[in-house]
Amino acid sequence: MKKLFAVLGDPIAHSMSPAMHNDLFAHYRLEAEYLPFQVQKENLKDAVKGLKALGAAGFNVTVPHKSAILPFLDEIDELALSIGAVNTVVNRSGKLVGYNTDGLGFIKGLETFLPQLANKKALVIGAGGAARAIYFSLAQLDCLTIDLANRTVQKAEELIRDCPFTNASRAFSLDEAAAKLGDYDLLIQTTSIGMHPNSTEQPLRLDRLGNKAVVCDIIYNPLYTQFLQQAKQRGATVQNGLEMFVYQGALAFEKWTGIFPDIQRMKTNVLQQLRRTLNVNR
Repeated sequence: MKKLFAVLGDPIAHSMSPAMHNDLFAHYRLEAEYLPFQVQKENLKDAVKGLKALGAAGFNVTVPHKSAILPFLDEIDELALSIGAVNTVVNRSGKLVGYNTDGLGFIKGLETFLPQLANKKALVIGAGGAARAIYFSLAQLDCLTIDLANRTVQKAEELIRDCPFTNASRAFSLDEAAAKLGDYDLLIQTTSIGMHPNSTEQPLRLDRLGNKAVVCDIIYNPLYTQFLQQAKQRGATVQNGLEMFVYQGALAFEKWTGIFPDIQRMKTNVLQQLRRTLNVNR
């Protein structure tokens, strides 16, 4: 009998996780299947209860359920609890245990571009769930400074206060941050601004960006947002969201199966899906 895995979100049709994980199950000859389920907020509790009743071996959680799911789980990993969001759930002998692989997934992907974070000055743009996971994960490392920029400064200030790890951080508006970009070695764009189909938008101007900076955008559709294109034009090293997406998925797969999967295979799978999407939308 195949083990059941899933992803819960709203919307969910765009998710590339099912094809990515099902390819891995086939590659490692595992009797398992990964299915997408569109679940509205008011039905989340019932959906989780249903997956538990069906004996699902594990599932992912995406927008808008990463925080809302917490009360419906039996146990929550310490880091996920501090972040206040779960994206991966493992069924351990009938108990649903929640984890957050987003932040560590980002860090692992970043290491391929910036292997040494010690004494670096970082700016995180946004203060939502993804920003929270990335900010908390960075705060555990040796970054000299991790500042936050958000449209609502108060939300960024609250995120800084919530962080359980000691760090030097300041909260800025987007305009204030744009004026200080030359101060940073690393910029991380965590909002949905610039995501398909609104690919001409970007969160802030890059006029003051230094040409030695590393600029990341966690969006992977399009692969290179307007934000990244402008950063590259100014001489910065850029990284799209493909690395984070693949690594967070790999960490989830490892928690479910005990196997850390082939990262290159996962990247190839996602890129093939993106190409097909591009062809369909032409």
